[in-house]
Amino acid sequence: MTTAAAVPRRVPAARARQLAGTGALLRLALRRDRVLIPAWVLGLGAVVAGTGSSFEALYDTAARRAALAVSMNGNGSMRALYGPVFGDSVGGLVAWRMAGFGAVLAAVMSLLIVVRHTREEEETGRQELLCAGAVGRRAPLTAALLTALLADAALAVVIAGSLAGSGRPAAGSLALGLGIGATGLLFAALAAVAAQLTESARLAKGLTGAVLGLAFALRAAGDAGTDNSSPLTWLSPLGWSQHLRAYAGERWWPLALFAVATALIACAAYALTARRDLGMSFLPARPGPARAPRSLSGPLGLAWRLQRTTLAGWTLGFVCAGGIFGGLAKGAADLVGGNARTREIVARMGGQQDLTDAFLATMAGLLGMVAALFAVGAVLRLHGEETAGRAEPVLAGAVGRLRWAAGHLALAFGGSAVILAFGGLALGVSYGASAGDPLGRTGPVLAAALAQAPAVWTLTGLAVLVLGLLPRAAPAVWALVGGCLALGWVGPSLDLPRWAMDLSPYSHLPKLPGTDATAAPFLWLLALSALFTAAGLVGLRRRDLC
Repeated sequence: MTTAAAVPRRVPAARARQLAGTGALLRLALRRDRVLIPAWVLGLGAVVAGTGSSFEALYDTAARRAALAVSMNGNGSMRALYGPVFGDSVGGLVAWRMAGFGAVLAAVMSLLIVVRHTREEEETGRQELLCAGAVGRRAPLTAALLTALLADAALAVVIAGSLAGSGRPAAGSLALGLGIGATGLLFAALAAVAAQLTESARLAKGLTGAVLGLAFALRAAGDAGTDNSSPLTWLSPLGWSQHLRAYAGERWWPLALFAVATALIACAAYALTARRDLGMSFLPARPGPARAPRSLSGPLGLAWRLQRTTLAGWTLGFVCAGGIFGGLAKGAADLVGGNARTREIVARMGGQQDLTDAFLATMAGLLGMVAALFAVGAVLRLHGEETAGRAEPVLAGAVGRLRWAAGHLALAFGGSAVILAFGGLALGVSYGASAGDPLGRTGPVLAAALAQAPAVWTLTGLAVLVLGLLPRAAPAVWALVGGCLALGWVGPSLDLPRWAMDLSPYSHLPKLPGTDATAAPFLWLLALSALFTAAGLVGLRRRDLC
């Protein structure tokens, strides 16, 4: 007979069983991410520290920093892009530049970690094998969230420590580090919910990324106005990170918003995981038509069906980015002002031509560097299809490996050109409209954006090469792309040596618009891209599938 005193003891025991194996899964996750997490944490910490050194060199007097703050706060487009400047010290300028941008990167890091150790494990079948042992129902989700917590905590410590170690006030350094880390943890919880709702890791990442994009749009719309306390800004966690006001009279209470929101979202994730079977989702895929359309009769149609939504999202993002950057171009000279050091860096990034053309060249180069992320992701979709076992049924028919790969590579090479074209068109039209000559200014800017394609395709070919010869190292291609982004983003301000800048294919392209261009660098990069792609396809044809 069960006594009343024995009943309460069963509840804690049941909860403990649901968390059984959490420690082992946490150790496994940390081992698997032993390269990924340090690369993100140290890389982002280095960017923040480098930003402080750059501002210290560029604006070495209080008067120059105050003038910059007034200029940025008076420009609605710059407020929408980076947010308002709350303090005109070096630390305040670092917080202005990095509180939003760093929070976005921390959110991306966290969502990748959580989705990888939850939905991706279920999708590949590994979670089912693990759960066959002494693993509780909530252990995988708990281990994933703890991994993200450790990564975000390490990121906060690195950021705060690097800034405080360089002479910035400790309180402001801690506020900036905590704001960025707390944003990452909040999106880790959101990714946990998305992993319960969707049936694939790709959809979970896309859903969380869409929420991140909405948060950025709300923050940008709120900061575009003159009132720094717009309700739209407070609807976005990116706005909460900025309103900690690091180095400008820190306000610590927004951390409570992060804590409450993260706790509520994490509780929702636990409630959802308790109500679904392993491998199932609350948003299952819709049943397809009884008869497949003719477009799915070949590998190209299948690749288009798998990647069309991604291509549409990237195209829309490039149109928005191009429109924003184009609106800033006309006032580039006013933003730089008379600071010779800033003019030197802009010229190093965009060429020695007119300052406005240099700014446009810099923005076109930025679009090109970001386009490589889409292209490499489209190539690595082949790796995902292979490791998930979906490639075998396709290749079991009358479809060869090269024909199967050609469909995805057509999307990688052609899709990157499409998003560059739309981004360049938006950049040119926006700049032309602000300058009063939309027809005359659009063509050169569009050509400048499309001129980035050979560099994008070189990195795309490199991804094919790694996929064909070293499939297990395929995810490491992201590190190569990230290195090129870092070189293009912070290399000019850090005045890196020429040999280091030349490691990126983008540094070999002419700085368009406004400078003379020859065919040689384009032809060399196209030849290198073709060589990489051909070698990768030969390797793919000869090796065993994963």
